[in-house]
Amino acid sequence: MSFFTKNKDVLLILISAILFFLFAYSIERTAFYKLFFLWISLFGCFYLLIKSNTITFSNLIGISIIFRLIFLFATPNLSQDFYRFIWDGRMILEGLNPYLSLPESFIQQGANPIAETSVLYNGMGEMNGSHYTNYPPLNQLCFLIAALVSSKSVFGSIIVLRLIIILADIGILYFGKRILEKLQLPVKNIFWYVLNPFIIIEMTGNLHFEPVMLLFLIWGLYKLFEQKWILAAILIACSISIKLIPLLFLPLFYQWFATSNERQSKKTLLWIPYFTGLTKLFAFYAVIIATTIVLFLPFYSSELITKYISSVGLWFGDFEFNASFYYFFREVGYLFRGWNEIAIIGKITPFLTIIFLIIITFFRKNKTEIQLITALLFGLCFYYFIATTVHPWYLATPIILSVFTKYKFPIIWSLVVILSYQAYSNSPWEENLWFVFLEYLIVFSFLIYEIKKSSVKKLII
Repeated sequence: MSFFTKNKDVLLILISAILFFLFAYSIERTAFYKLFFLWISLFGCFYLLIKSNTITFSNLIGISIIFRLIFLFATPNLSQDFYRFIWDGRMILEGLNPYLSLPESFIQQGANPIAETSVLYNGMGEMNGSHYTNYPPLNQLCFLIAALVSSKSVFGSIIVLRLIIILADIGILYFGKRILEKLQLPVKNIFWYVLNPFIIIEMTGNLHFEPVMLLFLIWGLYKLFEQKWILAAILIACSISIKLIPLLFLPLFYQWFATSNERQSKKTLLWIPYFTGLTKLFAFYAVIIATTIVLFLPFYSSELITKYISSVGLWFGDFEFNASFYYFFREVGYLFRGWNEIAIIGKITPFLTIIFLIIITFFRKNKTEIQLITALLFGLCFYYFIATTVHPWYLATPIILSVFTKYKFPIIWSLVVILSYQAYSNSPWEENLWFVFLEYLIVFSFLIYEIKKSSVKKLII
């Protein structure tokens, strides 16, 4: 038996640690080919570690935490959003409402409302600094915690924000494992999320707060599966108050509640379970809405709603990045109209998403836990497939949902999404649509393969 065979797992862990270190402390997002090489190498090690039969579950937990701690003292190198996080947190610390003012307005006035005003503004960039913040209230609480601990040091704030995200991922590991046990699926599946290089780099490394949102979402789903729907509603509202994306999921809970009494008892009259289930459903929605409103109340003002909606609306009508079907329709617009139709297409996208959600809400079985999570997965991915903007870190949600289903195309997507970063190697910034085309060709090909494989299995059974 060779040395490599005996020590394969140790070598894979060591190589991964070195690659993560290089990613954290030496990479520039403009160096695309170096970035690409490190990314592919990390995914190769990740796959071999996941498939290893000699690494225990506890060891994988330890490895996942160590890989995250490698980034602890690194400044994010693939995203500059964290500067805005720190800005918002310090605004709140100074008693100012971050939803009501633009960073650029303070710069134009020569004002310094917070420590390191110029550093934070220059770091976030002119585009970010010219828009109102769109981060919901519990996300703002995370930013405030960083400000409380480190109000005058960007480096100190980075460490605090990173520790919050690491703790959230540990929580996802805990509740994700509990859900897998409940569904009688291999608990090792959770590491498709926890050990995924994409998750470690984009979340822990680049300080995107999807893990905090997903902690509340997965915790909420776990409580829902335990029939504790009031607590589940509160937790899902907390998830929405980190990132708004779980709002898309709300219609998909219809069948779960409509058939909830059928799962508990079949002795009642046919219409009673349905009526009781719908009553619970509306109460479930009411708790979510009420909790979300309460969380926004500390920031309420007469201008809040208008400015917040205008900020969120930018993602539908102004921004475009790493899109799939949208780019096709954009080219059609150029061909027939002679200009970019993003303003029109951006308004159509929400309606198409709503129609798709209605279809899978009423015409697809979403009665069991796995069926419900699968519906959440496809509902969200449909939105991303037609969206004008799909930043890489958005994929965290499809990845964690796929852990509980038979579909693994989000894992493939997390591998090939690195192709979107080719845009940053150009000066000025510009997307090469051939790279975007290749990304989605691989994703859609694997998705079609999985759907066909699933259909064949149903026919055989």
